[in-house]
Amino acid sequence: MSSKSSVLSPQSSKPTRVCVMGLGYIGLPTAAVMASRGLEVVGVDIVDSVVDTINRGEIQFAEPDLDIVVRSVVQAGRLRCFVEPQPADVFIIAVPTPLGEARQPDLSHVEAAARSLAPLLEAGNTVILESTCPVGTTEQLCAWLGEERPDLSFPHKAGQEADIRVAHCPERVLPGRVLQELVGNDRIIGGMTSRCADAACDLYRRFVRGELVRTNVRTAEMCKLAENAYRDVNIAFANELSLVCEQHGIDPWELIELANRHPRVDILQPGVGVGGHCIAVDPWFLIASAPELARLMTTAREVNEYKPVFVAQQVMQALPDGEVTVACLGLAFKPNVEDLRSSPAVQVVQLLAEHSRLTVLAVEPHVNALPPELADCSNVRLVSLDDALEQADLSVALVAHTALQEDLNGRRLDLARMIDVVNLLGLNGMARS
Repeated sequence: MSSKSSVLSPQSSKPTRVCVMGLGYIGLPTAAVMASRGLEVVGVDIVDSVVDTINRGEIQFAEPDLDIVVRSVVQAGRLRCFVEPQPADVFIIAVPTPLGEARQPDLSHVEAAARSLAPLLEAGNTVILESTCPVGTTEQLCAWLGEERPDLSFPHKAGQEADIRVAHCPERVLPGRVLQELVGNDRIIGGMTSRCADAACDLYRRFVRGELVRTNVRTAEMCKLAENAYRDVNIAFANELSLVCEQHGIDPWELIELANRHPRVDILQPGVGVGGHCIAVDPWFLIASAPELARLMTTAREVNEYKPVFVAQQVMQALPDGEVTVACLGLAFKPNVEDLRSSPAVQVVQLLAEHSRLTVLAVEPHVNALPPELADCSNVRLVSLDDALEQADLSVALVAHTALQEDLNGRRLDLARMIDVVNLLGLNGMARS
């Protein structure tokens, strides 16, 4: 396909049987939304407990209203889940793409999904990769499929006349708003050929109200990486600015508020770092492909990865000698979610827990158990905010949860015994030290 994009608006189309590979934070909501639009959907996950949970009409992670949708479509028989791929007209791959050794992309889950579904392929089927991936992965996907099914033709060799259509359509949703954004956001449709893009659009038209924007597959792959690298770089500027402000004794929150009064300045809010599965990971996919060119993105990653270390150092410098109790307010990777994946707040707690003289009281209103990284730390406990504030010699605000802001409202706090990394107190309308 040409690299020039085109736009398609949603239209109605005939329902299709869809197999969704991977039932995590993206795969399950995608499967549920498609099933709610009348499509027949089969979900696949290699974890037995995940499959069993969904087949009971329940969900294995928190996301607003997802439990209602899943229960409805499972009861209606439009979503069924299995541990192995099932025959379908369209296969969607939504499996993890973590960082491997030396921060290189680990595509083993994508390869495993491709090879496991390949025996079920029939001429006319479509395979769509939604997993975030390095540029060139969708072409590699075609090669893996071709190795398993030499009796079929694939677009990386046969072009428009291929038996199987292959496309890349990256997800771009916000945790906490996944159901709305799956439907309302524009989608980038990258086809290996124009026919491949047509086939992918035929599916997404059935549940997406946003525009379907067609491009070639490499541009679609790069688009998702560019979106998250852009956000990472801008967050890094805010985080680096907060470090410089600390050295000069300047309140970064006041500074940013003043600077943003400039009509062409919009500095983001600094925090503990960058977490979650996307922004903390995806820029490395770009960097790995061109390390000598991606210098700004590399520096941004280094700044954001250093911020939790800096926060832990701040805490240690503020503590007296001897045995001390520290309260860490918030563990999630961002406000108002229960998602602890790659959370910089968790990293701060880990760093503090390395000091045996410290007792760390973790407060996280959205979970009822410590994550595995902290569960084995004998000096870390998950407690209520009341217990933390009562027992701690020093409190550190790490996540600006609305629940924490509301719970702190009206309390008489000793600001000299608090370090506010995320402007939790300022957002709460309280005076800052």
